[in-house]
Amino acid sequence: QVQLVESGGGLVQAGGSLRLSCAASGSFFRLNDMGWYRQLPGKQRELVATFTSDGSTNYGNSVKGRFTISRDSVQNTIYLQMSSLEPEDTAVYFCRAKMLRQATSRFLEEVWGHGTLVTVSS
Repeated sequence: QVQLVESGGGLVQAGGSLRLSCAASGSFFRLNDMGWYRQLPGKQRELVATFTSDGSTNYGNSVKGRFTISRDSVQNTIYLQMSSLEPEDTAVYFCRAKMLRQATSRFLEEVWGHGTLVTVSS
């Protein structure tokens, strides 16, 4: 069973910073395209930041210049450094990965964490 466990959420004032972590555990061959998504109250889940298959990064328009995604590939962990936080960033932040379960697997499986709540007060 593969698990993605997010941590680092909490309450912060507008203009402040937080760092989220997502650690993968379990049995798998490789995780691709690890990234962060968020779900604002009453809205659909949206892209925050992700690594792409060629190793580059992709950011949602609303967080460009404020958030930075990074990773520790050895530990299968990704991070999201969030700065200049705004009340509009209040959301549940989810970690996602595309998992290759075995070296011989033909398909990637999508895996999600349970999310961590970030609340930004004005």
